[in-house]
Parts: sequence; structure tokens; C-alpha cells
Amino acid sequence: MREQNDLLEIKEYTKEGYSPVIDFGTWRVAILNYCEELEPQNIHKFQKHEKTDEIFVLLQGECMLYVAEGTDTVGAIYSQSMEKNKLYNVKKSTWHSHTLSRDTMVLIVENRDTDLSNSPEIELTEEQRRFLAAAVVQRT
Repeated sequence: MREQNDLLEIKEYTKEGYSPVIDFGTWRVAILNYCEELEPQNIHKFQKHEKTDEIFVLLQGECMLYVAEGTDTVGAIYSQSMEKNKLYNVKKSTWHSHTLSRDTMVLIVENRDTDLSNSPEIELTEEQRRFLAAAVVQRT
């Protein structure tokens, strides 16, 4: 007879920031909690993933998701206030970032091999950074 631990794995992540929680096969489930670097005034870069879409699910708190047009540079930026329990799929090669309230927890699903080697980052301009801050102010 198998032990329950062989049948069911229970994980959690309650610290600040991002952490992979479960990796299996080609996919990963991670948790993103509030961290100071994602305060609107601290967001200096956007990132894109060259190998995978990335799915975000707001579990608690508030999260503003930013996506942008562009290939080699960040073009027009769009902000989306996330709603709990809805799935937001950021398509492969889409520049993006997010800002979170202090009580936020976001579930993330992505390819297991997603890392800095296939996820370039790009510096934002001062004007783009002001846009991010203004989008959060409009939300509140």
C-alpha cells in the first residue's frame, strides 16, 4: 500500500517575491507575492518570455498587469487590473510586468525552463515609468 505522501504533494510559499513551487515535466507552477521591487516607482524593466506563454491567476489582493507592444523595444503599454480567479494569459514574446498590493498572492503557470537565458529584460523610459505609476493611481 502506498503512503499518502506518494499520492499527494502539498506546497505553499508565503515569503515576498517569486518562487517556483511545483515543477513537473515541462511545466512549472509558481507563486508571486508582494515585493518592494514591484512597487510602481521601482519598476524599471519589462520582461518577455521567448519560449512560453505565462498564465497569471490572482488569488488574493490587487494586481495591475502591464503588457506592451513591441519586439526590440517597448511600445504602447496597456494596463489591466486583474480580477480574482480569472486566468490572464500573457502571450509568448510579450513585454510585461505587474504591481501588487501588500496582501497579494498570484499563481503563475509557465514552462519549467523559463529563466533569464530565454526571458530578456528591457529598461523602461522615464515616460513609460510615469505611465505605470499613473495607471495605479487611476485604479485606486
